[in-house]
Amino acid sequence: MSQFLSGNEAAARGLYEAGVRVGSAYPGTPSTEIFENLYPYESIYHEWAPNEKVAAEVAYGASIAGVRAVTAMKHVGLNVAADPVFTAAYNGVGRGFVIISADDPSMHSSQNEQDNRHYARAAKLPMFEPSDSQDCLAMIREAYDVSERFDIPVLFRLTTRVSHSRSIVEEGEPLVLEPLAYKRDTKKYIASPANAMVHRAQLEEKMKDLAAYAETCPFNTIDERGHKVGVISSGGAMMIAREVFPEDTSFLKLGFTHPLPMKLIRKFAESVETLYVVEELDPYLEEQIRAAGIDCIGKAIVPSMYELNPALLREALTGRKPETAEVEASAVPRPPVLCPGCPHRGFFYTLSKRKNTIIAGDIGCYTLGGSPPLSALDSVVCMGGGFSVAMGMAKAFEQIGEDKTIFGVLGDSTFFHSGITGVVEILYNKGNVIPVVLDNSITSMTGQQDNPGTGYTLMGEIAEAVSIESVFRAVGYKKIFTVDPQDLKAMRQTIEDAVACREPRAIIVKRPCVLIKRIKRERARCAVDRDKCRSCKRCLSVGCPAVFFKDGRSTIDPNLCVGCTVCLQVCPFDAIFKEEQL
Repeated sequence: MSQFLSGNEAAARGLYEAGVRVGSAYPGTPSTEIFENLYPYESIYHEWAPNEKVAAEVAYGASIAGVRAVTAMKHVGLNVAADPVFTAAYNGVGRGFVIISADDPSMHSSQNEQDNRHYARAAKLPMFEPSDSQDCLAMIREAYDVSERFDIPVLFRLTTRVSHSRSIVEEGEPLVLEPLAYKRDTKKYIASPANAMVHRAQLEEKMKDLAAYAETCPFNTIDERGHKVGVISSGGAMMIAREVFPEDTSFLKLGFTHPLPMKLIRKFAESVETLYVVEELDPYLEEQIRAAGIDCIGKAIVPSMYELNPALLREALTGRKPETAEVEASAVPRPPVLCPGCPHRGFFYTLSKRKNTIIAGDIGCYTLGGSPPLSALDSVVCMGGGFSVAMGMAKAFEQIGEDKTIFGVLGDSTFFHSGITGVVEILYNKGNVIPVVLDNSITSMTGQQDNPGTGYTLMGEIAEAVSIESVFRAVGYKKIFTVDPQDLKAMRQTIEDAVACREPRAIIVKRPCVLIKRIKRERARCAVDRDKCRSCKRCLSVGCPAVFFKDGRSTIDPNLCVGCTVCLQVCPFDAIFKEEQL
């Protein structure tokens, strides 16, 4: 049956058709929708794990136990999962084990655009790279066959454009696989140095066998159309190259890209006069092709940064900029901002007014607390870094004798992901840091996924909600302040109390995200008495997109306002009031 699916939807279908039984992932754009689209397939147990390392370990454990398993994450998540992934390559698998990594060229929703194809080489993993939705489905099925045939995990590398673009997919029937009978094998699965020495040599033999497989892999194909120009490409870049190069261009499409089919590449190169290598980001293909003594044109003209598109590639090839037309544009550029009613706003507004204060932030909606007009954050590095980076800054200021008040900030999902070790670090090494968890009861930035603190699982089951306060207490924190950030007076007092406290202390800023659908709320909103407005613009300082100035006075958009009252509380002239419940 034909379906019009995104790459992520097709990958989910592929997992079902491949007979996968267990999946564990951590949400992160552009990979999130893969697991969100597993809900129709009741045969697959799927979960959100606390972080990517745990997800990889859970899936690998399922493979060892005898069922096909999958883990999925965005590209930076593979950094977190790298420890078990590298060792799993040495040990091998039980049933097939696939690791889906979704890269994000141009950093649409990421802090870097690392090219995770290098992980395949570093960890010695076979790798598939789909170019469209049909590839996502078909290659997933092949990836499991390769994993079991060669006794090795397989890296399945997506990119944002492939994950989110749609194309026609031919669905097939799911495989019906009997689980492998579990057989204890300590030499295979206990990664001691003695066993690893044996596995290391075995892995090299597997890579030789996989190199032979690459030469005949059904996803490494030549489309011969002429002998003047040839293009080697993979993934989403292949679709762009097909759109840009002339019709008589021959193509070698590489769907299995580690190890590379060097004999096939050499044969193709010899069949054309000029060879181009078109790929996004790093010269992963080009470097290996050149190392084999094959001349080609690649990053000398093809950009090595950001996502490719037809206009960029065409300009790179011809030197001609695309033709443009002048149009009148009345839209004003809008940078990302915290949503109207966001519980993080009251916290950042309050701290932004405090002198001599450093705030180490983290990855999540609250990263926007660093944007004007709040401008509250001093740093954002990675998930969990809000606590650990704050600790490093605190120790540095101690060393040079500077007196600073330092807050480390992260969200509830990030706390469970990688914040608890930072909590231990601050306590154990006596850091002068106040850890703050912005608990909005959901994983907001990636689209409202549940986490260990929400009380629900990915499969919709009620779960034990892990108490953040109990974790702090169990670690050894003596004083935990809990506050509603939309009560600005209480927020200010809580911060001052925490700063004055000499015991190990922490703050939990608690209010649910306004976008959580299962929470029913009163419909209310704020409005402005324009006769009382004195145009002081204090209301604009909270950075709410519902508040703006019109004809020199404050105005609130009733379609955006959710009645959080933060603007009301900062207005010194009582010009803002809360309307009756709608």
